[in-house]
Amino acid sequence: MLLEIKNVVKDYASHRALDHVSLSIPQGKIFGLLGPNGAGKTSLIRIINQITGPDGGEIIFDGEPLAPQHIARIGYLPEERGLYKKMKIGEQMLYLAQLKGLSKNEATKRINHWFVKLDILSWLDKKVEDLSKGMQQKVQFIATVLHEPDLIILDEPFSGFDPVNANLIKDEILELNRKGATIIFSTHRMESVEELCDHIALINRSQKILDGNIRDIKDKYKNQTYKIELHSVTDEKSIYIENLYTIKSLENIEKKINITIKLNKDISINQVLSALIPLAEIHQVLEIVPSINDIFIEQVTLSNSAKNEIDHA
Repeated sequence: MLLEIKNVVKDYASHRALDHVSLSIPQGKIFGLLGPNGAGKTSLIRIINQITGPDGGEIIFDGEPLAPQHIARIGYLPEERGLYKKMKIGEQMLYLAQLKGLSKNEATKRINHWFVKLDILSWLDKKVEDLSKGMQQKVQFIATVLHEPDLIILDEPFSGFDPVNANLIKDEILELNRKGATIIFSTHRMESVEELCDHIALINRSQKILDGNIRDIKDKYKNQTYKIELHSVTDEKSIYIENLYTIKSLENIEKKINITIKLNKDISINQVLSALIPLAEIHQVLEIVPSINDIFIEQVTLSNSAKNEIDHA
């Protein structure tokens, strides 16, 4: 593990932002840090970057307690951007790169490489205030990865991008990961989580409520729901087999019927297919796996309900 977060607690006056949160970030993976607004994600990210400190627990970075020298190995793209609006972009990139320990010559070489790669070399003499929000975001992304950090933390990295530039940055994130970078990816765009992440953790109301490999999580929350395409159904009523399943939806188009069913307890899909074979031609069977967005909504809703019951007990 590149980063281990062990029972971290963070309090602000009377508000507990993190309540004994523990996470393990595997080396070389893309880790999705998810949660609704105010869940505690930003508080945790600020602690990892040593902007603030925890009130309890510990953080281990590459086998060592997190310390100031580790900052040089971390790149952080905050949700609230922090570029100097009146400063020329080239000068600002050079300044930020040198803060991360690069020599002037090495920083200049890397700046030119990235600005050529993203086709923005002509921007170097412009001021940040002259750029659109999306252009500023592209510059800040370069500043985040310029020193080739081992851990890259991206908080809403696609904010302000049009689809073309969002896809461009997505490809760069994947390329950095292929080259060995570990990435913590915080976003509300669940489709990006599905595309990019190997592992995820979900924080709600200061507590971790879910984490693990994304495929394992999706398998865990499957609920025995299937979509079946049937042809040559002679009697539509015959496919309502109550002892086997509940029909959630039915679409009848000419001689084709699409049904979405939820199996009854202890019923297998093979039992269902055996029952349907005499009644119709089965052309397709598709298990419906919940999306990360579906799981996110379900688990946050359940967590909030449980928390409200405790608060009112």
